[in-house]
Amino acid sequence: MGKTFESIKAGLVEAIAHAKSDKAGAGVRIYRPNTVNVRELRQRVGMTQEQFAARFGFSVATLRHWERGDRAPAGPALVLLNVIAKDHKAVMKALQ
Repeated sequence: MGKTFESIKAGLVEAIAHAKSDKAGAGVRIYRPNTVNVRELRQRVGMTQEQFAARFGFSVATLRHWERGDRAPAGPALVLLNVIAKDHKAVMKALQ
């Protein structure tokens, strides 16, 4: 196989080892953010969809998809939503 295949294969092997915390990932703790009920969070913060989206950097369309359940937040967005859920005032202060 070519160099591209070998590079992809090596990356996948490394990722699997990391996920399993084998030698390559020994001592690594993998963070798995909690799911967030986005509508409930937004209402608890006391913002409209437009305000929440603008304040925290989401598009209104994405926020609506999350609230309807068409899509679920993932990756950095889910991490940010978890931080907002813990202390939204600190996040708003940090974003000023």
